[in-house]
Amino acid sequence: MKKKLSPEKIVNGMLKVASLPMVYVKISEALKNPNTSNKDFEIILSDDPAITARVLRLVNSAFYGFPSQIDTISKAITIMGQQQLHDIVFACSFVNAFKNLPQDVVNMESFWRHSIACGIAARILAVYRRETNVERYFIAGLIHDIGRLVIYTELEEMAREILLNAKESGQLLYKIEQEELGFNHATLGALLLKNWKLPDSLVEAVANHHKPMTARRYRNEVGIIHMADVICHAMQYGTSGDNFVPPLNKKIFDIIDIPAEALSPILDQLSIQNNEAVNFILGDAA
Repeated sequence: MKKKLSPEKIVNGMLKVASLPMVYVKISEALKNPNTSNKDFEIILSDDPAITARVLRLVNSAFYGFPSQIDTISKAITIMGQQQLHDIVFACSFVNAFKNLPQDVVNMESFWRHSIACGIAARILAVYRRETNVERYFIAGLIHDIGRLVIYTELEEMAREILLNAKESGQLLYKIEQEELGFNHATLGALLLKNWKLPDSLVEAVANHHKPMTARRYRNEVGIIHMADVICHAMQYGTSGDNFVPPLNKKIFDIIDIPAEALSPILDQLSIQNNEAVNFILGDAA
């Protein structure tokens, strides 16, 4: 009989080795204060020059396409807004929080490439739908497989077995996780995000990205992340461990109201933005 594993205990173990950078925590706190100025954000970010440089490179890339050079954080906030800058800082700091994972379990560069591409695809889909704060969709796509990082870190030997089993059986990885662990990476990811006190929309998107019809409050967000994930698997933009393309739930087209014929220009935009965003976000972390 297999020993029953507790997803809560696994996530608690993960919290001891991976935490969000203090600069992000400070910016999150500052965002709650309506009196926080753009200069205050710039001062906070000055404590982490590496993240500051990465943020400025990203906002000056084709990913955003601003017409003029943005050379200070204050100018970036003026153009983008405090919430958008907050989300970009999260994207740039998220990679650093998991930079010491075991490379022999999974190819981490391939993992990040898939995650970033999924974030970009989600953002493009959100722009098509004219959603507000499209950076939040980018974040949701970026972190959708964060639960896999928990498994690779906290359950290294079991992770190897699960990956091998999925490859040999031809089944999707999350189904093998469910069989072997009693839960899957989506559950672990959602628990970790709750512990980090991230927004409920991100928690639900991560929890339901393989089963979008189970979403309750944020069906658009979940549907977009589900579609973005399938697109990036099909286009072979990296992998988080799966050897096969997960099936697209056809009901998603009705929920997020994106016609199938719109996918071709969306894929073109993804191709244009992807490589540059990978370079700016990963930097020397890949």
